[in-house]
Parts: sequence; C-alpha cells; structure tokens
Amino acid sequence: MMSKQSVQAVHGARRKNSVTPYLFVAPFVISFAVFLLIPLVEAVYKSLFTAKYEGLGFGGPHPSFVGFSNYAAILQDSDFMYGFVRVFLFGIVQVPLMMFLSLVFALLIDSSLVRFKKLDQIIIFLPYAVPTVVAAMLWGFMYQPGVSPIVKGLQQMGIPVDFLAPESVLWSAANITTWCWVGVNMVIIYSGLQAIPNEIYEAARIDGANELRIAWSIKIPMVLPSIALTLFTSIIGTVQLFNEPTILATITSNVPDSFTPMMDVVNTTVTQNNQYKGAAMSIVVAVVAFVLSALVSLMDRKKEVL
Repeated sequence: MMSKQSVQAVHGARRKNSVTPYLFVAPFVISFAVFLLIPLVEAVYKSLFTAKYEGLGFGGPHPSFVGFSNYAAILQDSDFMYGFVRVFLFGIVQVPLMMFLSLVFALLIDSSLVRFKKLDQIIIFLPYAVPTVVAAMLWGFMYQPGVSPIVKGLQQMGIPVDFLAPESVLWSAANITTWCWVGVNMVIIYSGLQAIPNEIYEAARIDGANELRIAWSIKIPMVLPSIALTLFTSIIGTVQLFNEPTILATITSNVPDSFTPMMDVVNTTVTQNNQYKGAAMSIVVAVVAFVLSALVSLMDRKKEVL
C-alpha cells in the first residue's frame, strides 16, 4: 500500500501536469482575445449603431441603434463595392503571377542548375526585408514620369508609358506587391521541397525521369500544402490591400480614397469620423476574406482526400 505522503505526491504531480499545458497555451489565448476577439466583437457591436446629434447638431453625437442599416448602406455604396472589384481583379492577375514566380524560383534553387543557392535565396528574399511603405515609396519614384529612369528609357526607345495612369495604377501597385512578397513565398515553398526524401528522386532517376519530369510529377504535387499556405495568406493580403495604393495616392490623383475596401474603411473611420459605418465596412471585409480563405482551405482538403 502507498503511504499518505506518496498519495499526496502523486495527486500533486498529476495536478501540476494538468495545469502545465494550459500555461503554454495561455499566451496565445490571451493574445488572441486581446488583439482579435475583443476588437472583432466591438466592431460587430458598433456596426449596429450610428451617430445621432441632439440640439440641432450642437448637442454632440450619441450612439443610436439602427440594426443592419449600416450594412444595407454599404451594399448600396458603389465606391465601396467597386473597391472589391479592383481587389478581385488584382487577385486574379497578381496572385497567380506571384505564386508562379515563387514556385519557379524555389524549383530552380532546389535543382542542380543553380550553383550559388544561398546567394540566390538572399537576393530573391531581400525585397521582403524592405518595409512595404518604403518599397512603395521607392517604386513610386520609379513610376514618376519626370524622374523615373525606367520611364525615360522606355520613352527613348519610342515606348510611351505612364505607370500612374488610371488604367495602369492598379498594376503598378501589383508590381510592388509581387516584388515584396515573392521572396517569402519562395522560402516557404523551398522549405517544403527540402522536406522531400532524396530516395524518391533517386528512384525516379533510376526509372529514367529527367529533372523536368521530377519537378512536375514529384516536387510540385508534394509541395501543394506549402503552395496552399502561400495562396491562403496571399488571398487575405489581397482583400486587405492598403499600403501600396495609399503611398501611390500621394503622388497621383488616380488613386481615390475608396480605391480598395481597406482604404475606404480608413477614410470612413478616420477622415469622415464615422466609426460606426467604418466598423460595418471592416466586418464586410473580414467576412469576404474569411469566405475566400475557407474556399482555399476546402479545395486543399479535397485534394488531400483525392
């Protein structure tokens, strides 16, 4: 039989072991609640109100419950909805191009064709180390007709170009985004390639497969989870597109305050001081990002099942 002291020691150890996992999870739970859950609940709450003024507008604003009226107004706001059209068009063109470049760079570095692998990784990854705002300012300088060496060089070749024109400014922002994010996506995909056992490649070469066939039939299918992860984050970033067009708006009038949904949210909340409508707009942006991300996740799960 165990003594009373032994029983107490066993119970104490079990109690300690049962508490330890919660201590490890606590920092994440606290951060999640403080920085995501609480702001989300507050935004949903505020989106159901609007500001009312008393005393002919001199009595100061006070919140008044309006239900889903803010959401109805948003759906009828053509500028806000057209902002979604822009980011969807942005995502249809920019995201596949960025993913393609990231995959190609990762495959090249993983192959035997590249000699200085570490140097190439640093060169491709380096733009990610530049803050997005700084990158947008640098490219903004390269886009301005009066000072841009790129514009001057193309004009001397007889190619008139205006990177800040209404029909091209969106793609100028897409170029900045691609330049900044190809590197980090390449690193994620390359990490997935490094996890593939070499025995698989050796078996494929014994069967007569060349490097192109190995890349197409082995490498790409086995890094699909890494590609799905980069696609997931890229879609969220596209819906939340803000920094690049905001910086370009300082050098051209072809980027209105409602150019993207997030720009419209900031303009409504800060410039117009309408935090209630701004909260509703932010909820709509979050829902769209969640739905698109869920679709990507669902497609990835179906591929795993197949």
